[in-house]
Amino acid sequence: MTVTTHILDLVRGKPASGVTVRIREGSDYLAEGVTDDDGRVGSWSREFNLREATYCLEFDVEPWFQARGEDSFYKDVHISFRVSDPAEHYHVPLLLSPFGYSTYRGS
Repeated sequence: MTVTTHILDLVRGKPASGVTVRIREGSDYLAEGVTDDDGRVGSWSREFNLREATYCLEFDVEPWFQARGEDSFYKDVHISFRVSDPAEHYHVPLLLSPFGYSTYRGS
C-alpha cells in the first residue's frame, strides 16, 4: 500500500512545514518529499512498492530549526520500522521539539 508521515512541532502545537523527508529500504533510497503546511508529506518524489522489509524515514530537521533561529540537539531523525504486510497502510508520525522527539504507529 503506502507509507505516510507528518510532523507536529510540540513546542508550538502546530505542524512543521518545509521539512525534507526521505524513505529508504536498507541502503537504497526510494523517494523523498517535503512536509506541507499541514506538516504532511503529500506525495513522494517517485512511486515505490512496499514489500516485507525494514524501512527508514529520515527527517532532515536541522535546517527547519535553523530557519527559526532555534538551537536543536538533532541534525536529523531516523525512524526505522518493519513492514510485515505490504497491503497495509503505514503511518509514521514524528512529534518534534528541539531536544526530544517521539513517534508511534498511526492509522
